[in-house]
Amino acid sequence: MPSRVEGLAPCYNLTMPILDARTFEFFSRSAEQTRRLGGRLGMLLNVGDLVCLSGDLGSGKTTLVQGMAQGWGSLDPVSSPTFILVNEYRRADGACLFHLDAYRLTHVDEVEDLDLERMLECGALVVEWPEHIQPALPAECLWVSLRYVEEEQRHLLFQSRGARYDALLNEFRQKVVRV
Repeated sequence: MPSRVEGLAPCYNLTMPILDARTFEFFSRSAEQTRRLGGRLGMLLNVGDLVCLSGDLGSGKTTLVQGMAQGWGSLDPVSSPTFILVNEYRRADGACLFHLDAYRLTHVDEVEDLDLERMLECGALVVEWPEHIQPALPAECLWVSLRYVEEEQRHLLFQSRGARYDALLNEFRQKVVRV
């Protein structure tokens, strides 16, 4: 219980999330740190994995994907797929990391043409703006909420949804904090 000064009510931080085994919070202090964090996550991804990145413009989604692609072993440079919807980053073994930007999608039916099932069969899938197409996405995933804090600082909250992602998040947490 927080300490109490005579005559004042106890202070509580109501904005701090309550973290559990399915949640991992990280404050990045630079774009390079966000990329390194993404690299650690990318090294752990398997074909069939889904990572959803939710956050406003400028929150660091594409920067995180740059690191994920590098950790995945991509041979291709990373750019935002906002105007072409999906980028593919190839790996030497032929697997792909698919990078979908759903910002411009206005209806879930538009997702059918993208063939998400094929993407998940051929590689891992990272979706920016997943809330725009959430009904079309598998329920099990790693959900990452990114928030702009200040010029060089971002808040990232990783949440696992499903047994595979519980294990992925646990392994990721160990790589990041080395516990």
